[in-house]
Amino acid sequence: MISTQEQDVNSKQKDKKVIKCVVWDLDNTLWHGVLLEDKQVSLRENIVNLIHTIDSRGILQSIASKNERVTAIAKLEEFGLKEYFLYPQINWNSKASSIKEIARSLNIGLDAIAFIDDQLFELEEVKFTLPEILCINVDEIDNILDMPVMNPRFITEDSRIRRLMYISDIERQNAEKEFVGTADEFLATLNMNFTISSAQEEDLQRAEELTLRTNQLNTTGYTYSYDELNHFRQSGNHKLLIASLEDKYGSYGKIGLALIECQADIWTIKLLLMSCRVMSRGVGTIMMNHIMNLAQKNNVRLLAEFIPNDRNRMMYISYKFAGFKEIDKIGNSVLFENDLIRIQPVPLYVKFKVID
Repeated sequence: MISTQEQDVNSKQKDKKVIKCVVWDLDNTLWHGVLLEDKQVSLRENIVNLIHTIDSRGILQSIASKNERVTAIAKLEEFGLKEYFLYPQINWNSKASSIKEIARSLNIGLDAIAFIDDQLFELEEVKFTLPEILCINVDEIDNILDMPVMNPRFITEDSRIRRLMYISDIERQNAEKEFVGTADEFLATLNMNFTISSAQEEDLQRAEELTLRTNQLNTTGYTYSYDELNHFRQSGNHKLLIASLEDKYGSYGKIGLALIECQADIWTIKLLLMSCRVMSRGVGTIMMNHIMNLAQKNNVRLLAEFIPNDRNRMMYISYKFAGFKEIDKIGNSVLFENDLIRIQPVPLYVKFKVID
């Protein structure tokens, strides 16, 4: 049964909005002037420091600008800033459609985006079309570094290299587009190494960050603080597992987390999540199947909690495909059980390692 405490989803699904990407306008925002009218535009004061600081906090950045793309990209290169902007949308489309394309390309929710522009019309158009977006007038940018949503509690190693990891993802995507063969054949060329280990103290900052940032591939949406996670790590009644992935293009960082409550005869998966960046890599169920194997070896029943939201249906489907069956439901909270008869092997194109 799902406990009364667990029924109160709000106790764990705290309203901890975080900004994952800042989208900038260009003319009279990133720089003074209109590029098509004057090629000698100058950068706004302190803008380089703002961009560098936002980047160092693990917040991605992009561009939504009505401009001539080649000219604008050349100007960004001249200023030494082009590398900081992922999937820049420099065209004559509406800003709202450009931001939607950025969110799609980065695979993040619209509510994790902030948009900065100098024109009230553009800000209002985005706010009306995409009310989830945090819209900021450029006149207010001196304050953005102090905004709580721009200040992650920890700056982890994954945070510091997040943009570089996305750049590696772009290289992978380009290679995949050019590859002739099946999806599995392409994945085999990546030389992927997937590692699962018991979380150590040095993993806890990233573990907390994962619970706050991961929304789509997340079974419950529970968020846990560093101190809570440290308690679970040291508890004899819990297992806290963390997963990492790397391939020939580089590291994906720490991309998966699982919390299992271990009773004498029953284990319950309280949280299972995987970074959206690995969604297309075919590794999403490795952690789940590893937990199933552990439960089978320990001769215990395996339960799993699931709390649906508007983004995590893929995890519900993953549980069902893995043989989990619903045994209880209270409100919208589902309790699954797996009979552990059918456990899928690790894909042949992945080298898998467990570190105790």
